[in-house]
Amino acid sequence: MFFSIGDATYWYEVHGEGKPLVLLHGFTGSSETWQSFVSIWKQHWQVITVDLPGHGKTTANHKSMEACCSDLVSLLKYLNLEPVHLLGYSMGGRTAIAFAMNYPEAVKSLILESTSPGLADPIERKQRKQADNKLATNLEQRGMDWFVPYWENIPLFITQQQLPVSVQDRIRKERMSHSASGLADSLRFMGTGVQASYWDKLTQFDKPVFLLMGGLDQKYCEIMGKMERILPHAQQTIVSEAGHAIHVEKPNIFGKIVTGCLKGLY
Repeated sequence: MFFSIGDATYWYEVHGEGKPLVLLHGFTGSSETWQSFVSIWKQHWQVITVDLPGHGKTTANHKSMEACCSDLVSLLKYLNLEPVHLLGYSMGGRTAIAFAMNYPEAVKSLILESTSPGLADPIERKQRKQADNKLATNLEQRGMDWFVPYWENIPLFITQQQLPVSVQDRIRKERMSHSASGLADSLRFMGTGVQASYWDKLTQFDKPVFLLMGGLDQKYCEIMGKMERILPHAQQTIVSEAGHAIHVEKPNIFGKIVTGCLKGLY
């Protein structure tokens, strides 16, 4: 279904009934990312998936992270949802954190997979912004046929090369379904380099936060370990033998962890 606000139109799907669980995908993902989990989770919760700007069927040009979160608040009000459980992976996790820090009253709990609250160091942020802009320009000039093989071979996703070919093909198909202009827009306006840092605000967030990371993803184990130490009500789970995308590499374990986190709140 489509929800329009201003000059943006967001694609969202609603499955099942009960307490609302909103799922936010990562960069190059979409609502399709969560398809295999929705059939299970909708038995317990009302599951809402959203295509973020630059992805899937959503059309929302030049959206900053904060503007996207404002739109998401409007969507949740339109759907008449009470405070939601918010699950985000990577870019979707950064969006979930920004949403929770700006609209804490709209959040019941956070489940964050392999993500960060941004870059605290201004120099690091500037360097990342330059790198994201360069990648965006390459994407526009060289297209998806260049970008997808490049993206699937960055160190962050090296562990996915051990997955069955059928799974790798499914991921590649989802990535290829996007437009170069949409992904470039996402990098420029919602990338790690351009978003605000929320490290300082984490200390004041008093809702439950579940931090999920892959044991083979050393970079995000360190980042999320630091988050766990400063969040008032956080617990972390490290999934051994998984890299950055736990939901892709260990879907059964991931599904059980998320179910356990949410059921433990009631």
